[in-house]
Amino acid sequence: MLEVLVGFVVSLLVLAGVLVLLGPNLKGTIRRIRSLRRRATVPSVFQNRQREMVPPGLNPKTQRVLVAGARLANWLRTHGHDELSKELRTASAKLTGNEPAGLYAMQTALRRVRALSLDGASQERLNALSNELRVAVQDRFEQLELLPFKRP
Repeated sequence: MLEVLVGFVVSLLVLAGVLVLLGPNLKGTIRRIRSLRRRATVPSVFQNRQREMVPPGLNPKTQRVLVAGARLANWLRTHGHDELSKELRTASAKLTGNEPAGLYAMQTALRRVRALSLDGASQERLNALSNELRVAVQDRFEQLELLPFKRP
């Protein structure tokens, strides 16, 4: 009986030692352990994709600019260019509130994207997405009769 009691006390002391070692990181560790258990769901690759939503009541060409900007921002974010992605998302947010300011911000972001150079197929995809956005921005600029673009 004494051996069981000593074994119980020793296991409590070991558990207390582990808790002291974890210290302030205990809450974060518990959250990580819980999140590992939740990953039994279907991976996002196999789930239905949600359509890119644009605010209702916007001009169709403005919606085209927003969708093209969202595509390019998502692609940049997945390829590790978070700063450019954030700049494009900020320009899109401006576009919904103040359209001319948003278009100019989008144009500035596009200049930075064009300066980006990648390798092979990534560069081709980047060029395709940025050209899609550039054409959409140019069309909306012309429709609003803002400062004209120079045609190449």
